[in-house]
Amino acid sequence: MTTLDETNTPAIEPIGGPAAWHGQTMDWKSDGLHVLNDQDIQEIDLALRHLKSLGKVDLPDITRVSFPLRAAAQTLDGIRAKLEQGRGFALLRGLPRAQYSTDDMARIFFGIGAYLGRPMPQSYHGEMLGHVMDVSDVEDVPRAYHAGGHMGMHTDSCDVIGLMCLRSAVSGGASRIVSAVALHDELLTKHPDVLRTLYRGFFYRRKDLDGKFGSGRLLSEARVPVFTCSSDAATPLACYFLPGYAKSAAARGDAELTPQERDAIACIERIAESPEFYLDMNFAEGDIQFLNNRLVLHGRTDYEDSKEIQQRRHLLRLWLHVPHWPVLPKNQIFHTAEDHALWLQRRSALMELPSTYLATMQNLVRAR
Repeated sequence: MTTLDETNTPAIEPIGGPAAWHGQTMDWKSDGLHVLNDQDIQEIDLALRHLKSLGKVDLPDITRVSFPLRAAAQTLDGIRAKLEQGRGFALLRGLPRAQYSTDDMARIFFGIGAYLGRPMPQSYHGEMLGHVMDVSDVEDVPRAYHAGGHMGMHTDSCDVIGLMCLRSAVSGGASRIVSAVALHDELLTKHPDVLRTLYRGFFYRRKDLDGKFGSGRLLSEARVPVFTCSSDAATPLACYFLPGYAKSAAARGDAELTPQERDAIACIERIAESPEFYLDMNFAEGDIQFLNNRLVLHGRTDYEDSKEIQQRRHLLRLWLHVPHWPVLPKNQIFHTAEDHALWLQRRSALMELPSTYLATMQNLVRAR
């Protein structure tokens, strides 16, 4: 926890606890794997049938009421508790992927997500369900999750991230995660000056169109701290690390990144990518991973992909807000409620369904 010393300078203390895990010594299959049993799967199937009996229900209208679960709901409540109070990650396995269409998998994913939090828009498009796949040969300026290969460690702008695997890569493409708490405590021990720089934070510049179609603001109003502490949370630490946004602010001339600040970014990235700290989780098709975005950084290993759009590695992404969690400090919230409301005005019903998205990408390929 962060306190003040006699000179009113923050005195940073170690956090520890179950969220301070090290990947090298972690057996995620015993600590984070939850296998759905036959009753869970039957309930999910019945919930999907009920949902589809209601007609063409738009994704934001998939709730605990329209996607009713009982015993499986208790399983998901347990996962939510472990995300908040435990390791900060979980992988849900057992959905019979071959039994469902891609669109029905998306509906199931959204329904399960409704038991963990409230879905949030992810960009100026207003999408409530993102598609993580390499379309860098189709889009002129692809976002990070629309490009392939290795992805560095970072956090997103939500409380909980959900990823469902629709299609695996030809090889590689493991989800790489690391405990923000373990990083924090390691930096405190070995690089305290770096940690103080991270508590001070950086100016962030977001994507131009996210700003244009949101509040109009591109640069953060003040420095965004990578780490904050609060006594209100089960685990007091909250991490928000977007190195690309900090580097973008410097590259566009909005803010300066001093050598000390660049070294701080490089230091946390280096430790996060060291085998002692990171944990790789391989996705099987139908798997769903949930991460506490405040306690876990995530990235991806390099991978080999298919050339055909329809056969490429394809994950669905949910951003969830958990209403009962303590509110983050204002200076650690970059995309605001105003942005979300304006982004949602650009959304059209059912636009996120995989069949619609893949057809759009295929049409773009033909047009080139």
